[in-house]
This record gives sequence, C-alpha cells and structure tokens, in this order.
Amino acid sequence: MTSAADIHGRSFDAVLCDIDGVIRFYDDDLVSSLEERAGLPTGTTAAIGFAPENDLPLLLGQITRQQWADSIVQGLVPEVSLAVAQELAVAFAERGSRADEAVVGLLRQVRSRCPLVLVSNATAWLDDDLELLGLGDLAIDVVNSALVGAAKPDRRIYEVAAERAGVPADRCLFVDDREENVGAAAELGMTTVLYRSADGLREALAPVLRPSPQT
Repeated sequence: MTSAADIHGRSFDAVLCDIDGVIRFYDDDLVSSLEERAGLPTGTTAAIGFAPENDLPLLLGQITRQQWADSIVQGLVPEVSLAVAQELAVAFAERGSRADEAVVGLLRQVRSRCPLVLVSNATAWLDDDLELLGLGDLAIDVVNSALVGAAKPDRRIYEVAAERAGVPADRCLFVDDREENVGAAAELGMTTVLYRSADGLREALAPVLRPSPQT
C-alpha cells in the first residue's frame, strides 16, 4: 500500500472499492458438483467463462448474458455433450452470491465520512445484483465497466471513478484484490490497497474510520 499523509493524517479524501473478490463472493458449489458428475476438473467452466475472448466482451457491455452463456457452451462441447454443456453454462452464468458483511460494515462507515465509489469489471445487470444483496445504497456511485466501456486496468475507468468521487486521483484510496488493477491505480497516483482480508482493509481505512478530534 502506498501512502502520503496530509495535515489531517490521511492520504485520501475518497475511497474507490472493487466489488468481486472484496465485497461479493460467488457460490460455485452447484457448478463444481456438475463438473464432477461430468468428469471435468473443478474450475473448467470458470476457465472458459473468464477467458478474455469470452469475458471481456461481457464486461464491456458488448454481449448479453445469453451470448456469454453460449460462448461457454461452445468451449465445453468438445469435452461434454451439448445438454451437459448447456446445464453447466446456465449454472455458471446464474450462480448466486453473498456479500462479506464485515467488509460491508466497514464501507458503510466509510460512506458516512467520505465519498465511496464502487469500481467493478462487471455485467450490465450489476445494479440488480447489488439490490438483491441489499447493497444498492452502499456507495454514492457505481462505476461499472459494462456501462462506461472501459475495464480495469484501463486508466479510463479509474479516471471516471475519481471524477464521480469528486476528488483528484491522487486523493483517492483504491481497493482491489488483483495486483494488476492496484498497480494501474498506483500509476495514477492513488493510494492503493491490495485486498486480502477484512482486517487488512480495516487497517488501511483507519485514517478515515478513527473518531474525529473534538473541537
């Protein structure tokens, strides 16, 4: 994590936070069970779904969920029957998720003290997903790659996020679980956190979470 304290003892005036791998985690049990039944190694479906040629068009809003699922089917059919491939693709594309309540609690505290913007390489239906998780009001804004047409680590998505937070890039704290995304933020002068745990995030957010001195 990079830092440069100001006169208030903190290096940031806004928090930009990733969603998947930090706030939201997917339930892969059904997909893993179906893969085992089909004789496929665990993670086969995810490897196809997240392959750049299949995943990036989705994250840039260029294809629909059905088109994404179709690309997963095409990647699976050499190994399994069409029916099995379709079952796996649907299970993967529509899998459920949960929010890490410890992280959500920290971010709700942040929201009450400084601008909080979520920055995600996500799908066009992200807003609906956040509502289902009870997170529709978590941040002042959500910068979704599928809607802005740029995905991390493209610098444009960071610039949009800083603009929506209303502060210069070098006054933002950026949180993400992927090194390449954190590195791109650092190149723009942002303070960065490579997310590994809620405790580590709490430590990084301490400057904004600590009680304000009484005047």
